[in-house]
Amino acid sequence: MQDATAQMALLQFMTAGRTKVAVPSTVHCDHLIQAKVNGDVDLKGSLDINSEVFDFLQSISNKYGIGFWKPGAGIIHQVVLENYAFPGGMMIGTDSHTVNAGGLGMVAIGVGGADAVDVMAGMAWELKMPKLIGVKLTGKLSGWTSPKDVILKVAGILTVKGGTGAIVEYFGEGATAMSCTGKGTICNMGAEIGATTSTFGYDESMSRYLRSTGRAEVADLADKIAPYLTADAECYAQPEKYFDQVIEINLSTLEPHINGPFTPDLATPVSQMKEVLKGKDWPVEVKVGLIGSCTNSSYEDISRAASLAKQAIDKNIKVVSEFTITPGSEQVRYTIERDGFIDIFEQIGASVFANACGPCIGQWDRAGADKKEKNTIIHSFNRNFSKRADGNPNTHAFVASPEIVTAIAMAGRLDFNPMTDKLINKNGEVVMLDEPTGFELPPRGFDVEDAGFIAPAEDGSGVVVKVHPQSDRLQLLDPFAPITNDQVLNMKLLIKAKGKCTTDHISMAGPWLTYRGHLANIANNTLIGAVNAYNDETNKVLNLTENTYMAVPDSARAYQAKGIGTIVFGEENYGEGSSREHAAMQPRFLGVKAVVVKSFARIHETNLKKQGMLALTFANPADYDKIRQDDTISILGFDSMKPGEPLTILLNHTDGTEEKFPVNHTYNQAQIDWVKWGSALNQIRSELNIS
Repeated sequence: MQDATAQMALLQFMTAGRTKVAVPSTVHCDHLIQAKVNGDVDLKGSLDINSEVFDFLQSISNKYGIGFWKPGAGIIHQVVLENYAFPGGMMIGTDSHTVNAGGLGMVAIGVGGADAVDVMAGMAWELKMPKLIGVKLTGKLSGWTSPKDVILKVAGILTVKGGTGAIVEYFGEGATAMSCTGKGTICNMGAEIGATTSTFGYDESMSRYLRSTGRAEVADLADKIAPYLTADAECYAQPEKYFDQVIEINLSTLEPHINGPFTPDLATPVSQMKEVLKGKDWPVEVKVGLIGSCTNSSYEDISRAASLAKQAIDKNIKVVSEFTITPGSEQVRYTIERDGFIDIFEQIGASVFANACGPCIGQWDRAGADKKEKNTIIHSFNRNFSKRADGNPNTHAFVASPEIVTAIAMAGRLDFNPMTDKLINKNGEVVMLDEPTGFELPPRGFDVEDAGFIAPAEDGSGVVVKVHPQSDRLQLLDPFAPITNDQVLNMKLLIKAKGKCTTDHISMAGPWLTYRGHLANIANNTLIGAVNAYNDETNKVLNLTENTYMAVPDSARAYQAKGIGTIVFGEENYGEGSSREHAAMQPRFLGVKAVVVKSFARIHETNLKKQGMLALTFANPADYDKIRQDDTISILGFDSMKPGEPLTILLNHTDGTEEKFPVNHTYNQAQIDWVKWGSALNQIRSELNIS
């Protein structure tokens, strides 16, 4: 669990009646560290600002037998790959990029905090049986092309929802020739295609990585049963017989890609960017290049980027754009410092941020972002939604490999193609960049003085969990009351969201991370980023009881104060992005009874179910257009809700007419029981006889 989602997950776990977690569990402090100056300064500032939350997480981890990785230890997914991931294992994590561990042959799945509570409490965890998508990789990567380009290409093929309900498995000669951390990069960004998870079969690269990270014993065990940690030969020989969908990519001809802006599936080969830009109003000048994050912060990634930075020094090239590096873990940071890479980066004017998520999740105090000027940045992160990196809706963020980001930062232009284009150095000489080079693993091995791990007490019964009663950052939770049939009758519309509505739109990150442990306060950002279909504005909806336009949370509270339930409507892939369950808990807290959309992202749909809400989909997507902002809305059939049977929406229009249409759901009987109990956690408490 990472610190932003762990707060709410562990606040829920406290009420489950357990004295210790039932499975090995860890907390990683990586989301609350804001990038501004450099690693040392920013980490110290975060410790000062967030001490209350870090103290809570450390104390509750100590009490319940949870390993604690302190601030500065690194990004959860990099730390997990280095310490916990192993071939053939299964893991869940309260972050959508948990799937990163697929690079070591795991089935690693991102979930909401309520799912994590179930597992930590020793309860069963369920998942609808996914489809299988096979990606056959032929040929071999070389030159400027990297593993990042594989997933950027796949995102362009499948789009942000093409992997929904599926496990993606990569195989073929190109897969086995790839480094373990490169595999992790591909699996990491599988979250951006909606995949349940992504994975690779066990091979020698994984064995090498395990040994390099001090886990030779695990490698020895895996080597002995290697044939059982990958698919049978006939599956890969005739993949169309065993996979629901097969994609084939020739790595020998694959070229570097740049994806974006505003969505990670808008894929453009580098060689085509000049032509694409002719028809766009995207700013060509690149203001900032950023490398690192959980997706691309391995030793291999950093060493290849450093080889280009060294060329800038040797060839006297001025780096035009601002340039930043975010190491993925203290082990990586310490090792790249020892090997001289940080010095190389600093020589070209780069800033090295703390071992944390930073700009990737909006924790970037970027100078001038408040001016909301139109600009372009390029990074090696995973997501590039509007406002995500710096809060500026006019920042055009593009995603690429660390190598391409570094090269484009040197040129300062989005249309720069390092394979063909030349640069003018400080002496006025024409120079070209050579292909990047690097190391799969550190030639001298990894090294670290303090990795940042704190083991829990053997007996935590005497440990006091630190939550101040007057805190505005942490709040003990009260159970949600079950939704009743009367409450889903005569509801009012809270918002009809138009277009893309991610978890960032529903519950923004950035400065709002401050309140991730305080439901009442974090609820004040509920759906403030969603676009109102009736006026194309954000955070401005019509409240019928007050007969005025209000901010979305204010409107919800006004209805709630009068005992009126509310409902939310949306479009495709609603709730894509982060696993944050706040995007479900906040509407639930504010009195929303149901969310009805054209389609859901997997994790968000599950999160809504876990919190005892109705997550419904239009049987006919065109019915979305029938909803008027002044309708009175009822859901019929709630009391007799059964698996596989649609419910009915009744719209009472103000002109005296009415319309009905069916809505589908995917609830099984156990999930319907969650609704009847008020939440999955309420049911767990009951089964454990906790009052």
